[in-house]
Amino acid sequence: MESSRAWRRPTLGAVAAWAGVSTATVSNALNGTGRLSEATRQRVLAAARELGYAPASTARALARGGTGVLGLTMTTYGDLPVPYTVIPYYAQLALSAMAAAHERGYLLQVMPSSMSPWMWLTTPMDGVIHVAPRAEDPVRSILRERGIPMISQGRPPAPHRCDAWVESDHESGLRLLLDHLTESGARRIGLSLPLHDDASPRLIAHAYRSWCDDHRMLALVEEYASLPDYFTAEQDAVSRLLQRHPRPDAVIGVYSDSGHNILAAARHHGLRVPRDLLVACVSEDPDYATTAPPVTTVSLRPDLVGTEAVDLLIAVINARSGVDRRRLVQPVLNPRRSTRR
Repeated sequence: MESSRAWRRPTLGAVAAWAGVSTATVSNALNGTGRLSEATRQRVLAAARELGYAPASTARALARGGTGVLGLTMTTYGDLPVPYTVIPYYAQLALSAMAAAHERGYLLQVMPSSMSPWMWLTTPMDGVIHVAPRAEDPVRSILRERGIPMISQGRPPAPHRCDAWVESDHESGLRLLLDHLTESGARRIGLSLPLHDDASPRLIAHAYRSWCDDHRMLALVEEYASLPDYFTAEQDAVSRLLQRHPRPDAVIGVYSDSGHNILAAARHHGLRVPRDLLVACVSEDPDYATTAPPVTTVSLRPDLVGTEAVDLLIAVINARSGVDRRRLVQPVLNPRRSTRR
């Protein structure tokens, strides 16, 4: 019996041949350098992915004084440990960013949500993806002090002209939900909105009020504190919505667990979903496919956000010119029973 051939590491030349380009083009595409069209860059990345090629960039990074390591930070709230890894959006974002970094020959380390300033000042990194920056963000200021290249996942609350960021298009996502609910017969759509010092609640509120103005509908908003217990706070906010006269015939939430909170508030008020109340939320949680009833969601596509964030960070590290430094990922609607009368 013949033995199988031993696996050999794919070469730069093999990727070039597969993609139909030169080895220099492959190097530029993987390193985020050179003047390449986005189509060519994506073709090279697809070829590298197909062949299982990963450049040995750690040695190359050390040669130019780098580390070959990227960081992904989560928003910090002092010493409060936020369990980001159990929140589907952030878990998918981190995994997709890891895969994209490995594909480009980098290591990616996910930083804890609670770290001492000393650790932020000393951890070696070539660049950082900072997730959901806050208005007074200590991590952002420390990284700027160190001069480490940084991009944001999410628009900074007070953006500077030179900032680079990737985020889901919150306005498009909310409009997807609102249009869908209108098509399902809703005429009084309420919104439960968290009070938070990142940019997303402000963007969501603006999109909601603009949509209501365009459709000549009354804006029904109840705000709630996101800390320390947003489960109870949001259920109370939804209860306040449901006690209005006339009562909303649909309610939207924008946090991962908002659908569960709205269902709980509806049960408390003796309302049947979807007969008495339509329910929808922005979430990546797969459990919404099996709730009673299954809940309509909008996905913010964290898998694409993570991939785009790594590409943009590598471009910033290598000072790549002609790059779109502010990127929007389009959400996707997942209609389910909770919005079908």
